[in-house]
Amino acid sequence: MQKTIPDNTAVRVALWRALHLQVDAPPHILEDELGLQLAGPEASWQQRPDMNPEGTRQARLSIVTRARFVEDLVAAAVNRGVQQYVILGAGLDTFALRQKELSSKITVYEIDEPNTQAWKEQRLIALGLGIPDRLRFVPVDFEKNANWLLSLKNAGFDASSPAIIACTGVSMYLTQEAILGMLQQVASLAPHSTLAMSFLLPKELLHPDEQHLLEMAMKGAAAAGTPFLSFFTPEQMLELSAKAGLRNAEIVSGSDLSGKYFAGRADGLSLSNAEPILVATT
Repeated sequence: MQKTIPDNTAVRVALWRALHLQVDAPPHILEDELGLQLAGPEASWQQRPDMNPEGTRQARLSIVTRARFVEDLVAAAVNRGVQQYVILGAGLDTFALRQKELSSKITVYEIDEPNTQAWKEQRLIALGLGIPDRLRFVPVDFEKNANWLLSLKNAGFDASSPAIIACTGVSMYLTQEAILGMLQQVASLAPHSTLAMSFLLPKELLHPDEQHLLEMAMKGAAAAGTPFLSFFTPEQMLELSAKAGLRNAEIVSGSDLSGKYFAGRADGLSLSNAEPILVATT
């Protein structure tokens, strides 16, 4: 069997989701330790420079909050009768394993680059977790293979039925041309499909403290060979969404998410405004 390795960003996200449970006070925004099990890091993983609890707090909170927001959208979609959930850039996402009741009612299509997907599939089998019945892996390189929708259909996706599509923590790694192409393919899906896609604000729109964190994240991403390529103002993202043919577009800001998930916390945790979420429909 060909040796495969997971994308380092996918592993880091899984570890940050686990770190949230270990260093942030309850109530937790998202409870996910399966990603840690999948990643299988060394025993000293918490001592890694990119796992510093203080220095990574905002990135960590952004990751768990956007995941919680999307899973709440999925739950609402299932209640409306939607039966397809597409995760663009799935990484080591564990929805299909954790949310057993929800995932029993919806087919989950995980789209990501081939190496990470092959590694994840092997890892699920090796750990004895198996592949959930309604989970489909769809290997795609978004920059090299723009027609991910064709790959999705080949995996059994029904383009005539509505779906919910999530794309979080991905757009910053893609060119604006690739993002527009992705949005156009989403816009071609059946009516009443819903997209949730996070994006990064330009540095000049951020608070000075947030600017420093973004600069650090950009340096780390570039050093790992996955530089940040795209940033958008909310207005630019709404324009791009309209150009792609999406409807009912709105921007959910960091402040909106803080109000939804962090209100009344005794520890004062709140969310940065650096990564809003576009929500739009077909």
